[in-house]
Amino acid sequence: MTRAWVLHPDIRFERDRRDADMALEEAVALAAALPNLDVAGATVVPLRDPHPGTLFGSGKIEELRARIEAEEIELVLVDGPVSPVQQRNLEKAWKVKLLDRTGLILEIFSDRAATREGVLQVEMAALSYQRTRLVRAWTHLERQRGGLGFVGGPGETQIEADRRAIDEQLVRLRRQLDRVVKTRELHRKARAKVPYPIVALVGYTNAGKSTLFNRLTGADVMAKDMLFATLDPTMRAVRLPTGIDVILSDTVGFISDLPTELVAAFRATLEEVIAADIILHVRDISHPNTAEQARDVDQILTSLGVNEDVPLLEVWNKTDRLDPESHDAMQARADRDEGVFAASALTGAGLDTLLRAVTDRLQGDSIEEDLRLGFDDGKRRSWLFGKGLVLDERQDDDGSLLRVRWSATDRARFQTL
Repeated sequence: MTRAWVLHPDIRFERDRRDADMALEEAVALAAALPNLDVAGATVVPLRDPHPGTLFGSGKIEELRARIEAEEIELVLVDGPVSPVQQRNLEKAWKVKLLDRTGLILEIFSDRAATREGVLQVEMAALSYQRTRLVRAWTHLERQRGGLGFVGGPGETQIEADRRAIDEQLVRLRRQLDRVVKTRELHRKARAKVPYPIVALVGYTNAGKSTLFNRLTGADVMAKDMLFATLDPTMRAVRLPTGIDVILSDTVGFISDLPTELVAAFRATLEEVIAADIILHVRDISHPNTAEQARDVDQILTSLGVNEDVPLLEVWNKTDRLDPESHDAMQARADRDEGVFAASALTGAGLDTLLRAVTDRLQGDSIEEDLRLGFDDGKRRSWLFGKGLVLDERQDDDGSLLRVRWSATDRARFQTL
């Protein structure tokens, strides 16, 4: 086990200390998500003006160095951005390996990726991240030429060679990922022909999406009290208790300050959300920072370009963790908002009301229409009967005349068959 220490630089330390403590708690949870890592300690470090070369001042660096040595720390995790120069200087001063928030999340994603697409996406994100940090390499090489510094020494030459190698590898990975993405697009088009609406589960990591997914589908997707317990998206066809068939999509969890490299790499995966007919935003309502987490999720959905016309329902999950008084107050607040539903994916409480609302949103107002189908149109006729939309049927020499009651969504999907 590698002994690690988590530091949260509280640059805005004038704010409520409770916010910094919550941020540190999340950083520790991130660290705990990595196997073979023993978090020996965690500290909030007040920081008014970040030093451009070392992040911390010389006095604070010495204070932290003494503690690192005393605790026999092997890895320092800094919960925030650390520039390549700062990382190199801190590693030299403390004589330990250092990872910033982006590096830590990339390590977690690298450990969790299971599908070919997930592995490619993480590898691309990691290479993009490493490309900006080549200054860390080749510090042992000194300039061996004279002059005024306009011509670089062997260190600079090697950095350029490494950068070219990374760029070439990125090009190869993009080509491979493009092929995988095309396959995903074909699957998406195939699903569009299936007359099932798509319900996408989104939310902050560890909000309970996979637990809800498992309860509704009977699947066995990994669901743990852990950040990023699931990474690769999962989709299942399921018949809701209300009688309608849907495709349920469980997506990767979001997190504050999600590295831009990962947002770019996982855009193809997250586009499943864009294709959804309805979005369920699952929130851990028992978390002290649930409001801040909800804002982070909203920002990412906006950046993905999710259509505002797509219905979005909030699922206030984990109500089973609340004390009775808080539970009753939360339930009363949810009841006042038609787009909010208090529930527990673990116990199933409140899910019936949620699923009825999902059904209502998907079906909308029903209308009655007459349809004529030829004798060779058995597939579409079978679909109408399978959905229970047919009120009456009469046959003549030209085929079948059907009276159907359906929603605009059913009508649109029928037309794609």
